[in-house]
Amino acid sequence: MSGHWFEDVADHLGSAYLRYSFTKGTRQEVDTLIDLLQLQPGERVLDVGCGPGRHARALAERGFEVVGVDISARFIEIARDGAPDNASFFVGDARDLTFDQEFDAVISLCQGAFGLAGGAGARDVLPQREIDEAILEGMARALKSGGRLGLSAFSAYFQLQYLEDTDTFDAEAGVNHERTVIKSEGGIDQDTDLWTSTFTPRELRLLARTVGLTTESIFSVTPGDYGRYPASIDRPEFLLIARRL
Repeated sequence: MSGHWFEDVADHLGSAYLRYSFTKGTRQEVDTLIDLLQLQPGERVLDVGCGPGRHARALAERGFEVVGVDISARFIEIARDGAPDNASFFVGDARDLTFDQEFDAVISLCQGAFGLAGGAGARDVLPQREIDEAILEGMARALKSGGRLGLSAFSAYFQLQYLEDTDTFDAEAGVNHERTVIKSEGGIDQDTDLWTSTFTPRELRLLARTVGLTTESIFSVTPGDYGRYPASIDRPEFLLIARRL
């Protein structure tokens, strides 16, 4: 696969990514996922789009064997620094996963990979729907029989309710383009384009079924406030819980 626009974003952010407020609820999110996915200590978990490794490292600290994959070499460097022995991190492209029935669970959170598939040049590779399907298919393939998936995706309903003046929403692709400023570790500002793919519960359910996953639940969640909240239009993300039969 070709390079991805997020690599430049991650290179500029570095560890400053972890200063953003949405990263501060890691412990609560992981505690909830352990419950929702019925994870047992010692199970193997794959974190797709792991970023600097905050969820993977938190899971490793709780006794899970975790593998984190991210397209950003800079984020993987940060994730590896001081990581527990039972957490390993690799540079990899979510659009081209090669794992085959190796994990008890797969997670992809905070638009870590699944939600960043759109953007500049994306449709030169595959149509948007097919990119999302390919990423989800790779996650499904990585699961053992009976393995569980926990995936967060940005809500199309919420995005359209709170569309900002700097946003441009592509209704055909379901992708929002935002022009914003990001700050580096050294405090240097950079004008940046961000593309976020958005979804409805129905679309997530259909995509899951297409790749051989059975949807168990879809909840509405907020970073730092994961829970069994019914799907609604009032929270920014949906959390898909699914299983490979």
